[in-house]
Amino acid sequence: MASAVEPTDRLAAVLARWEPVIGIEVHAELRTASKMFCSCPLPPVGAPPNSYTCPVCLGMPGVLPTINRRAVELVLATGLAIGARPPAATRWDRKNYFYPDLPKGYQISQYDLPLAVAGTLLVEASDGPIRVGIRRAHLEEDTAKLIHGEGPGGRRVSLVDFNRSGVPLMEIVTEPDVRSPEQARRYAEELRLVLRTIGASDAEMENGQMRVEANVSLRPRGTDALGTRVEVKNMNSFRAVERAIAHEIERQAAALEAGEPVVQETRGWDDAAGRTYRMRLKEDSDDYRYFPEPDLPPLHLDAAWLEEIRARLPELPAARRARYRDELGLSAYDAAVIVNDETMTTAFEAIRAAGPGLPAKEVANLVTGDYGRAAKETAERTAAGLVGRAEAASLAHIVGEVVAGRLSRPNAKEVLAEHLASGTPAAALVAAHGFAQISDEAGVIRLVDEALAANPAAVADLRAGKAQAAGFLVGQVMKASRGQANAGLVRRILDERLAAGEGSKG
Repeated sequence: MASAVEPTDRLAAVLARWEPVIGIEVHAELRTASKMFCSCPLPPVGAPPNSYTCPVCLGMPGVLPTINRRAVELVLATGLAIGARPPAATRWDRKNYFYPDLPKGYQISQYDLPLAVAGTLLVEASDGPIRVGIRRAHLEEDTAKLIHGEGPGGRRVSLVDFNRSGVPLMEIVTEPDVRSPEQARRYAEELRLVLRTIGASDAEMENGQMRVEANVSLRPRGTDALGTRVEVKNMNSFRAVERAIAHEIERQAAALEAGEPVVQETRGWDDAAGRTYRMRLKEDSDDYRYFPEPDLPPLHLDAAWLEEIRARLPELPAARRARYRDELGLSAYDAAVIVNDETMTTAFEAIRAAGPGLPAKEVANLVTGDYGRAAKETAERTAAGLVGRAEAASLAHIVGEVVAGRLSRPNAKEVLAEHLASGTPAAALVAAHGFAQISDEAGVIRLVDEALAANPAAVADLRAGKAQAAGFLVGQVMKASRGQANAGLVRRILDERLAAGEGSKG
């Protein structure tokens, strides 16, 4: 789990006096092959402007939309994953506003009959678990993208790229249940993990596939009335979510304590400056003049269809973490580290399938340690392709050899790195290098005695109470044995030899 932003003393003082009331809105680009209401494929990241468009997503007069069934299924799957209630029927609405990125002058969205209502998401934060209520999840089309820059003659110009226009978006809106910047971050991280686990969205914030907005208000501690809410946008990372909300809390508190009103508005986040700035006054839903979309029929949800979607749901992150803790005996920390990283989850499950009798803790150590680091360094490999059958068998072989005492941990690390780099089976690498762990006592005694004789200064330091000298001596033995000596046995014999007075000679 990524570390949270450390709260400042100033923020802590503000939170002692004021209680934040925070609601989160997330827009997630759905993992479909085509756009929401037309057959245009989804534009890849970096596609040339206006190269993935058609008359429908350009809003040309006379064109008619058609519903993307897969997009509907993904929103329904998300609703089922968060325990939300699907309606018997839903419909589409027109959300009317005029802005250059909206070619039709309205957005096809959903208002009073969303595809999922009344869900919850359990979130682990540093101050304990919180249950965040999810008011609704609905489906809509994305807008175009405005690009601001310098034009001919140095004039400022705004250009419109319609590639994103019509991309299917799911909007997920929470109840105002979040009470701190860290809780907001943890909610966004957990929601992204759920979306990725069920295949609803890639949810890459840096690519604009997941956008997080926060509605923040303050009230004096111990009171129930809600304050004036301010919407914060343009947060393009989880760290930015936490920093932006923390800043907005401090900004509102300073205004209220100075006797100034908080204005209902939309503010952007400037990550470089570390502050929010005014964008525009905040609209209410009445300002959008919602009315039923006349070009699309209502959608009636078949119970058998919903059960089919439910049956396809994989194990969800919270359930997987609980299984790792309760059934496999992993610590809460190890379970969270593995489940929160799809690459590690894939590897952990594959290794256990290839070596069903292996201790879960040993598999977890490999996955969260050397394997996890190597996987991150090999960024071009995907979570799906990183562990194939042969590789899973090799990783299981490494763990099994370490558990059996036939392969030292330093040698296991070397085999793992070479296997990931070359694809050579681990068993072949162990044999080629002659990595048979030295566990016979006589052989280890000889290595320890040689290390004691060669390093009298370290022996003297250890006798003088300098504990780090023991680590040095163990390291010398491991170096001499090319990492093949049993490190636990080395330490035991080293302690015995020193206790017996050995190593003081020479």
